[in-house]
Amino acid sequence: QEKDIVFGGDPKLDKILDEIEMLFPLNNGITVQSECPVGLIGDDIDSVAKQKSEQLGKPVVPVRCEGFRGVSQSLGHHIANDTIRDHVLSQREPRREAGPYDVAILGDYNIGGDCWASRILLEEMGLNVVAQWPGDCTIAEMENTPAVQLNLLHCYRSMNYISEYMKSTYGTPYLEYNFFGPTRIANSLREIASYFDASIQDNAERVIAAHQPEVDAVLAKYRPRLAGKRVMLYVGGLRPRHVIGAYEDLGMEVIGTGYEFGHEDDYERTYPELKEGTLIYDDASAYELERFIERLQPDLVGAGIKEKYVFQKMGLPFRQMHSWDYSGPYHGYDGFAIFARDMDMTVNNPVWGRMTPPWKRSGPAESEAA
Repeated sequence: QEKDIVFGGDPKLDKILDEIEMLFPLNNGITVQSECPVGLIGDDIDSVAKQKSEQLGKPVVPVRCEGFRGVSQSLGHHIANDTIRDHVLSQREPRREAGPYDVAILGDYNIGGDCWASRILLEEMGLNVVAQWPGDCTIAEMENTPAVQLNLLHCYRSMNYISEYMKSTYGTPYLEYNFFGPTRIANSLREIASYFDASIQDNAERVIAAHQPEVDAVLAKYRPRLAGKRVMLYVGGLRPRHVIGAYEDLGMEVIGTGYEFGHEDDYERTYPELKEGTLIYDDASAYELERFIERLQPDLVGAGIKEKYVFQKMGLPFRQMHSWDYSGPYHGYDGFAIFARDMDMTVNNPVWGRMTPPWKRSGPAESEAA
């Protein structure tokens, strides 16, 4: 209402927090996200959150990140990390004793059950997954995370900040891992195991060997159908580099990749994954991306929901690589089987034979002729 704009909505926030406590008395904490109108009005959600946290005896976490902040829109990740640092990790005590094989998964959003697939592999090799956040996480898990032996960082872009903080403050080391495709899975399992004793290292080898027949079956079925197909990627977060190995395991070639919200260090981590001559683009516009694709003529495009229907109408096989087109998981050995099936189902769908991409059309388009 107009009076809220003039005088602020703080009293309403105070009342809402009381109502939440009444309706959900078993809650372990409350977050308050300020959106654009709240930021424009200038409501002081921090003071209300602090007051209510003391009153309720549980964390009330104010997240001041209206809209997409920052030049590359990724500042919101940093703000969210700092909020957890200031209002959860530095304010609360761990609720359990640390064990010798405790690890935490950071930066996994549990798309299609990815986090669960990763957790299964880690527990198979004898590690104890104390926390997995932010996907499928509780505040108690967050509070226990600084005491683990190793933080396993999935999405570097979104959560390297909190990983660095825990390393400098609590001495908790972190490792970026990749569970896309059998080659990267095996490499990551061995690297993770190197932080622990010989028993965990032996277990890692046993896990890799146990899943090899499953990998062989997937490759025997799908690699002949996908080998030689060329892929262009344009996604956010970790995917422009992490999924390259999974495509290569299937015999496919990534000929172009780039980030929407990438920083320089993202590209430094990406270069070693790429073959000479791979096209790299940063924050490409829709027009630029269309021209790149017309020039390179890939067999498959993996991007986000904004690009999906544009390229499908161009007659190009397309996979939505933000939400796995509501499939998944794609992590782990079981996830690789689903990934291979989805790529085959997309590339070899007979519908594409009934559509002609722009570079294969003969004669002028109807609009040009008109």
